[in-house]
Amino acid sequence: MLRECVPASPGVHGMDAGQPGNPPRQKGSPWGRIGAMGNAIDDEKAARLAAVRACDRVLSGGKRPLMRERLERLVAESAAAYDLDLPLDMYGDGVVATLEQRVAELLGLEAAAFFPTGTMAQQVALRCWAGRTGNPAVALHPLAHPEVHERDALSVVSGLRTVHPTTAPRMPTAEEIRNLDEPFGTLMLELPLRDAGFQLPTWEELTATVAAARDRDAVVHFDGARLWECPPHFGHSLAEIADLADSVYVSFYKSLDGIAGAVLAGPADLIAEAKAWRHRYGGLPFQQFPTVLAALAGLENELPRLPSYVAHAKNVVEGLRDGLEGAVPFFRINPPVPFTHQFQVWLPYPASVLDAAGLRQALETKSVVFGKWFDSEVPGMSVTEVTVAASALEWTVDDVAEAVRAFVERLDA
Repeated sequence: MLRECVPASPGVHGMDAGQPGNPPRQKGSPWGRIGAMGNAIDDEKAARLAAVRACDRVLSGGKRPLMRERLERLVAESAAAYDLDLPLDMYGDGVVATLEQRVAELLGLEAAAFFPTGTMAQQVALRCWAGRTGNPAVALHPLAHPEVHERDALSVVSGLRTVHPTTAPRMPTAEEIRNLDEPFGTLMLELPLRDAGFQLPTWEELTATVAAARDRDAVVHFDGARLWECPPHFGHSLAEIADLADSVYVSFYKSLDGIAGAVLAGPADLIAEAKAWRHRYGGLPFQQFPTVLAALAGLENELPRLPSYVAHAKNVVEGLRDGLEGAVPFFRINPPVPFTHQFQVWLPYPASVLDAAGLRQALETKSVVFGKWFDSEVPGMSVTEVTVAASALEWTVDDVAEAVRAFVERLDA
């Protein structure tokens, strides 16, 4: 009987890798090899983007808009989220300050600072906490974003070092935090832990882990790049989740479909210090209104929809499983029941074969199931991420299963 295969190690990273503006992935990531492939990758990407744009139905992630389309949508959505007759922002005032206040209120925290990137926001947060605790050690998972995607910036730029409570592809437990064999000043928890398959603990496990860090006189920082979609799993509001931590970072271009940007939120004195470091890091451009308006529009339009995406992800997983069972030698959907609206799919074929099958399906059926595939660190296995958003809501369980079977039929074409 065919069954799902559990890979030996996740060791993989997400679907925004290799897109314009994203640096190559590192430390064993399959995305780290993209940069050396040059024009062939560009040609392949262009062909795929064109094929997906011509599709009538896209399951994962939706279609990437053209610049004109994105600008038109920004203008239309911004008008409902902010008064466009107000003056332009200058060095963080105006619409930027409005976004900061809005996010602080949503998270129930005292203050917030807007940053052009989440990488900068978290580096600043962690160096500020290191200065306050007097301990440069940051406890975090080895699959956390600073360890895999930031070119060792915590040590190279900020002089911090990291320690790992666990190497298992899941969130660290309270016992692992309590038994870590050296002191640390800050515990950083990525919610969800994206590179392990968007993993989340239970609410009880999370509160216990935070309490264990407090018992060790450490502060707690949440990497909440995707915190927006966590309330359905935890059964608690954004403010209740954020209340567990000393500081929280959230992103706008992932779950909220923004252009870029991030916010760091926490106590007023920490945010004042963070703003000083933001200036030193070059993170205070003259004007930022397009990015900030897109973020406000995301809070207005996309944030209320996220619970429906999370709920529908379970239907998509059911359809994927129905379509793959008996059609491929083995597979894995990780996690088997998604915690959020994103999850991984693993198949025992080279990424090039899977990408070619997806392109043929898009061209021949005007439907596409999966995004880009990547060869993983598990021999013979490739992995992709599935993001269930607006474009997926029209897909029934049977629709997904049928499309998956059509995809598999093209693997040997």
